[in-house]
Amino acid sequence: MAKINFHILSLFPKMFDGVLTSSMISRAIKNDLVSIAVIDIRDYTEDKHSTTDDYQFGGGFGMVMKPEPICNAIDDILGNCISPENTPVVLMTPQGTQFTQTVSESLSSSADIIIICGHYTGVDERIIELVVTHQISIGDFITTGGEIPAMLLVDCISRFIPGVIGSYENVASDSITSGLLEHPLYTRPRTYRGLTVPDVLINGDHQKVEDWRRTQSIIKTFHNRPDLLVSADLNASDQQILDDLKRD
Repeated sequence: MAKINFHILSLFPKMFDGVLTSSMISRAIKNDLVSIAVIDIRDYTEDKHSTTDDYQFGGGFGMVMKPEPICNAIDDILGNCISPENTPVVLMTPQGTQFTQTVSESLSSSADIIIICGHYTGVDERIIELVVTHQISIGDFITTGGEIPAMLLVDCISRFIPGVIGSYENVASDSITSGLLEHPLYTRPRTYRGLTVPDVLINGDHQKVEDWRRTQSIIKTFHNRPDLLVSADLNASDQQILDDLKRD
């Protein structure tokens, strides 16, 4: 897996300043594992007022983002992509497919990814018909724009690039990636405010540690995200634990 080039179309490029200069994403940029270009949609407008939105045909509340600036920008970006015909063009929208770890991993194989940050009531439908390949939602709620969802997308996808996270095993064993929520985590001190780390984690029996962690993952998933259990890869022992939980 090679470097990923993110191209983000936004009306508010400065919102990304913190993301580009902080934490692991900043290090990934410095190590040439990712590049992130934030493009101001206004730079591709076709009138002297740099108009990016207009009223809806047919009436209704809210403005709609115009097709010309966004389509012009994408045409320009695709001309510089490594494989234009295979480049995902992602629209962040609450009407899109739910973003998951699986979607994130599938996008991480792309050399270039274009992300459109929507605003106002939404984008002109012709943008979707002409240039968008993926419509993605980060949840059943509405944000003021697509910038924060786009940041989340970049962060999640970047974790799959070797070298961004210290060890790929950290990514492979992530909560959700494994099909179950992560087991409880503990560090020093062993006792804090009357709460003590479970003895099984201290005694040095690696098999018992793994068994305990697996059981705790199933318990936590059962209580917090039971929907994940439908597609989780459970063995006979796991199923017995789950059956016991259902009876209690």
